[in-house]
Amino acid sequence: MLKKFFNELFAYTPTSKYDYKISETQPQNNEKEKKITKKVSSSLSENIDFLTVKFNILINSDVNIRYFTLNAKGKQYKAAIVYIDGMVENEIVNNFLLKPLMMKNKTNLDPSNETLIINKSDDLNYHTTKMPNIADLVYNSLIPQNSVSEEQDFSTIIDKINNGFSCLLIDTVNSAFCVEAKGYKTRSITAPQNEIVVRGSQEAFVENLRTNTSMIRRIINNENLTIEQVEIGEVTRTQVVFCYMKNITNEDLINEVRYRLNNLKVDSIINSGNLEQLIQDDSSILFPQIFATERSDRACNNILAGRVVILVNGSPYALIAPAIFVDFITSPEDTNLRHQYGNLLRLIRTLAFVIAMFLPAFYVAITNFHQELLPTELAFAISSMRKSIPFPIIVELLIMEISFELIREASLRVPSPIGSTIGIIRWSCTW
Repeated sequence: MLKKFFNELFAYTPTSKYDYKISETQPQNNEKEKKITKKVSSSLSENIDFLTVKFNILINSDVNIRYFTLNAKGKQYKAAIVYIDGMVENEIVNNFLLKPLMMKNKTNLDPSNETLIINKSDDLNYHTTKMPNIADLVYNSLIPQNSVSEEQDFSTIIDKINNGFSCLLIDTVNSAFCVEAKGYKTRSITAPQNEIVVRGSQEAFVENLRTNTSMIRRIINNENLTIEQVEIGEVTRTQVVFCYMKNITNEDLINEVRYRLNNLKVDSIINSGNLEQLIQDDSSILFPQIFATERSDRACNNILAGRVVILVNGSPYALIAPAIFVDFITSPEDTNLRHQYGNLLRLIRTLAFVIAMFLPAFYVAITNFHQELLPTELAFAISSMRKSIPFPIIVELLIMEISFELIREASLRVPSPIGSTIGIIRWSCTW
C-alpha cells in the first residue's frame, strides 16, 4: 500500500504507449552535419533572407534589421545592419557605424580612384585602381571602431550577433563586417556576500566574463598570465575561460583541464556548478574535488600557487582545480594575519570539523553502550532529560539533523518579506 502511494506520488505512467525504437547507429543528419556551412553571398537580399529564416525575424521582436544607403567614393550601395535589441549599445551603433556610413564626408565624396589602404599585414599600400575595393574601404576608412572583423561564414556571423555584435551587410560584397557594440546591462562589482573578511579585497566576481578576467588581470600584472577560452554547449555555446601562470603551473595540469573542457559533449552549461560536476574525476565521491570562490583575490592567490582557475560566463563563481583538504579550512583572511594567528585559526577550524563529523556518533556510543565513561552527575542529568522523550537516542539525533537542514532550507528559500513574520509566529508559539 505504501509502495503504491509513493509510486502514484512520484512516478508517472503514460496512459498510452508509443512504439518507437532508437537506432544503435548514429543517424546521418546529426548535429555536426546540421552546422551552418553557408557562405555570405554578394546579393544583399539573399543574405537578409537567410538571416531572416535563421533568426525567425518575422516572429522575434528583438532581432532588428536596419536598411540604409551607404555612400562611398561618390557611389551609393544598399546596405543593412542586423543586431539584437538590448544586446547592443545604441550610441555605438548610431555614432560609430551608421553615422560614418550614411553621412557625406570627405572620404565618402572623394571620387578619385586612389585609395590609401592598410592591409592585414600592417603595410601601407597605395592602390591605384579604376574602381576602389568597397570592402577594404569600409574596413579601413569608414568604420571608426576598434573591434571589427570581416567574416564569410554565416555560422560565425550568427554566433557574433548572439553575443552582442552588429553585422553589416553590403550589396555586391560577399563578406560581412561584425562590429562589437555590446551594451547589455550587467551587475556592477560588489562586495562578497558569502566569503566576507575584515581585511582583504572587497571585490567579488560578477556574471560578466570579461569583467571577471579584467579583475584578475588588474591583480596579476604579468605577461605570463594566460587566459584561454573555449565554447561549451551545443545549444547555449557558453563561453568558458581557464586562467593559469605559464611559467608556474604544471603543464600536465593545464593539458588535463584543456582536454576535459574541450571534450564535453553537452547541450547546455548555465553556471559553474554544472561544469564542476562534468569535469571532476568521480561523481560518486561525496568530497569536493574542485572548490568555488567568489573572491577575486583568492582566485589570484591560487593562480600564483600554480593552480588553474575556471570562469563561466553568467556565473559569479570561479572554479579552482585541483582542491585539497587544506583549502576548505583556509580563509582569505589568513594571509592578512601573522602566521601564529593564522595557524591557530586553521587549528580551530580543523577541530570544529572533527567535532561536527564525530560528535553525534560519539554521543550515541557513550550514552547507549559505554555509560560508565560518563561522570555520575552527567549520566543522571542525561537520563532525567530523556524521561519525557519516547524515541531512542539515534532517532532523536536524526530528527535533530533533519530539523537543522529544514531550518537552513527555510532560511534560504522563504522570501524575505515573510521570513520575519514566520519568525515572530514561531517565537510566539514557543512561548
